[in-house]
Amino acid sequence: MAAVSWKAFHAVVVDHSFHRVRKEDALYLGGCSAPNASKLFSLQETKLTWTGKPAMWPVYLQKRQNQARVFCSAAVSSGTVSALEKIDFKKLQNGSDIRGVAVAGVEGEPVNLTEPVTEAIAAGFVGWLLEKKKADGSRRLRVSVGHDSRISADSLQAAVARGIAGAGLDVILYGLASTPAMFNSTLTKDEDSLCPVDGSIMITASHLPYNRNGFKFFTSSGGLGKADITDILSRAAQIYNNVSEDILNASKQAASKLLRRVDYMKVYTSDLVKAVRKAAGNMERPLEGFHIVVDAGNGAGGFFPGSVLDPLGAVTSGSQFLEPDGMFPNHIPNPEDKSAMAAITKAVRDHKADLGIIFDTDVDRSAAVDSTGREFNRNRLIALMSAIVLEEHPGTTIVTDSVTSDGLTAFIENKLGGKHHRFKRGYKNVIDEAIRLNSIGEESHLAIETSGHGALKENHWLDDGAYLMVKLLNKLAASKATRESLGSSVLTKLIEGLEEAEVAVELRLKIDQNHDDIIGGTFRDYGEAVLKHLENVADLDPNLQKAPVNYEGVRVSGYGGWFLLRLSLHDPVLPLNIEAPTKEAASNLALAVLSTVKEFNALDFSALQKFIDSV
Repeated sequence: MAAVSWKAFHAVVVDHSFHRVRKEDALYLGGCSAPNASKLFSLQETKLTWTGKPAMWPVYLQKRQNQARVFCSAAVSSGTVSALEKIDFKKLQNGSDIRGVAVAGVEGEPVNLTEPVTEAIAAGFVGWLLEKKKADGSRRLRVSVGHDSRISADSLQAAVARGIAGAGLDVILYGLASTPAMFNSTLTKDEDSLCPVDGSIMITASHLPYNRNGFKFFTSSGGLGKADITDILSRAAQIYNNVSEDILNASKQAASKLLRRVDYMKVYTSDLVKAVRKAAGNMERPLEGFHIVVDAGNGAGGFFPGSVLDPLGAVTSGSQFLEPDGMFPNHIPNPEDKSAMAAITKAVRDHKADLGIIFDTDVDRSAAVDSTGREFNRNRLIALMSAIVLEEHPGTTIVTDSVTSDGLTAFIENKLGGKHHRFKRGYKNVIDEAIRLNSIGEESHLAIETSGHGALKENHWLDDGAYLMVKLLNKLAASKATRESLGSSVLTKLIEGLEEAEVAVELRLKIDQNHDDIIGGTFRDYGEAVLKHLENVADLDPNLQKAPVNYEGVRVSGYGGWFLLRLSLHDPVLPLNIEAPTKEAASNLALAVLSTVKEFNALDFSALQKFIDSV
């Protein structure tokens, strides 16, 4: 049997049960002869499985510079499973995440995130991971898997495990977990917890309805980007379209052998407790005397009172919706949602608490409420975090998304002495921009969105809702230790001087993709045309002034307020944000936009007209 050069197979995953023989730095693969090897170099993409052993998930890797990157060995599997539904994998991409419909029953929303699709995505991630890690077969890689409280979580977790194990990697199941904990598992050094893992998958769809689900992916370098997700989905589509019954059966067998369970949330929450104690001078119970209520929205954040606050001495009675329930029966687990914020505000007042904390479904976003019922979310949360970070790092740059207010800019730059760098929507965009600024010598320690996604340099640029709240707890604990203040007033005082608009609204102007004006083009091209026209009109209006520095859409100041019209990251929608000191000023800004966009017939501006009529 002729040997295939080791260099030709640069990325090979090796299960310890696989038969391997090395000879003169060559890797012999069962059934791989010279003719088979020559075919590998003639094809751009090849699907390979082990012969003489159970067939396992193939991992598609691109041919690069005459190196065929391969997983498993050289017999191309046949006999695809004809019963699988056709799936457009591209439509599952949601920026740097994957999102789909996992549960049937909602009219007009057919299921596209099935178990076979999920297995293929997991195997696609393995292929991507092997290439990034430059795996040489010297050890088997580990992937951790966790999920939030969604009703489809268990079935998708099992499918993910099969996809990973079927591709030959170890699977470490965490069960109910938070998204930040999943990233942390790639950094933790604790062999008892089988950490660090090489990659991590969180099964979540954030605050979306019960029938949705999806995936977020991490390595020790952080969350994956858009290009990475596109790559994974491309691999997954090829795997899915060529899957065989043998492969599906073998992946089930492999999962039973390569799967282990770890309670990693104990490790993660222990680190949060240690962070607060350290900030309070190593006091064992630095929050003793504080009454803090938590609203987990029936998501994955129910751990916070018992595992974080109680050990620190806080009273947590009155905390609510801590039980995981993927139907989300009480309110949408979303710190931007008015009903959610009303629920935690009521809990604070009813129980006369010092502080209220609320999380989204997977705990990568959060918000708070002080003892008077004043909400710390959106611009206020950014102002509060900026005040805390700028005390620690004077003059640092605060990176935010594009819809933050002019009042926030004035607060950060004039009151706090920092620099406000307003960038684009999308938590990954904001985080990546902060990392980029640091790389070119501009110090930044905080990247935060109005949505409640916030990441700190000290925390590996992880958007961690629990860690954001720990920063608030640190302030409470430190104030108690120095006898500066007792209660959340120490937090409230930090944002004194933040100017807030009387009117703040976001309207969504939908683009009709079936309109005659768009046929032959795309909604994105149409939206860009709308923005360009608005920009040109604003230049000619003496009452309006374009923002001198702007990275997204068209931002214009006027009448004492401002508006921003931008194109949605994923949908055929132009979101319009308006903030103004009076209703009249808001109406003037809205009319300026309406007079410009009403000539675009494929644009539904009824929401804008309704707003004008109401103010």
